[in-house]
Amino acid sequence: MAHPILLPPEWYPQSAIQLTWPHLGTDWEYMIEDVTACYVNIAVEILKRQKLVIVCYSAETVKFELREHKDLFTNLTLVELPTNDTWARDHSGISVIKDGKKCVYDFTFNGWGMKFASNFDNQITKGLFAKEIFGNDVTLVNKKDFVLEGGAIESDGKGTLLTTTECLLSPNRNSYLSKDGIEDYLKEVFGLNKVLWLDHGYFAGDDTDSHIDTLARFCDEHTIAYVKCDDKSDEHYHALAKMEEQLKTFTDYQGKPYKLVALPMAKAVYDEDNHRLPATYANFLIMNKAVLLPFYNDKERDEEARKQLQMTFPDREVVGVDCSPLIKQHGSLHCITMQYPEGFI
Repeated sequence: MAHPILLPPEWYPQSAIQLTWPHLGTDWEYMIEDVTACYVNIAVEILKRQKLVIVCYSAETVKFELREHKDLFTNLTLVELPTNDTWARDHSGISVIKDGKKCVYDFTFNGWGMKFASNFDNQITKGLFAKEIFGNDVTLVNKKDFVLEGGAIESDGKGTLLTTTECLLSPNRNSYLSKDGIEDYLKEVFGLNKVLWLDHGYFAGDDTDSHIDTLARFCDEHTIAYVKCDDKSDEHYHALAKMEEQLKTFTDYQGKPYKLVALPMAKAVYDEDNHRLPATYANFLIMNKAVLLPFYNDKERDEEARKQLQMTFPDREVVGVDCSPLIKQHGSLHCITMQYPEGFI
């Protein structure tokens, strides 16, 4: 008899969110003030509502940066650990409930297929356990034989996983396994019934090889929000149209087609070298009583995305946070956060 394993979906009750704070030794150095202000805004929105764990180079520095919000510090835990970068979604452990017991799977994070240094970030989850941040009944499970980032997978909590072939089949992650081998592995470790593979969709400037959390997201067991591009002159139009067609063929755990919620394509944003940045409204974070949505200084589209998600999450407040600084390093709001289920922290 297979062991019951639950890969809690993001809307499962949470004990805390994790951020990994930027410092001068990260790629943010050239714009540290702008990005820190963005992190402060996101941290405050989380702290107002639930517990926040911040992995940081210097706890005193973070306290100073959050000094105007001392009234929220009862929800704050600071943990000093060495870090290469700040993408908590991808270097954090993945929470699993197996046979009713709480586990954190610690996969290998190799800088999105060995593109960037990750020697410190790959040790953060082990470091958090060493600092006793997790509950006494939470077990660290070494899964370093497999490369996996949190942004690459979406769970419905009912045995279905949503991912992209572009990312999970990339040669610098788990090239020793075939697609069937990877699917079998995921089914085994996460107790899945099926894996939905998206074969289309990408964002220019994305370093992750098309993480699912930039393209299409479970909002509940029956609903997927995805990015839709209406502009035929946009370079993403054809790939995202093919993605939409494939999403229409997917069925939920009950065998029914998904309710699909179209999010607008963010307007094109470019860096100083005129390279397009991967701005996406799909990179939202579901919390206990709110959804944090990245905004990109575009009133019309920001508001359209907010309205679509507010209809999709009627019981949660959808809160927009300007994430223009984050996309300069090719990620956004969901990429810098990781949630832990109730009872884990």
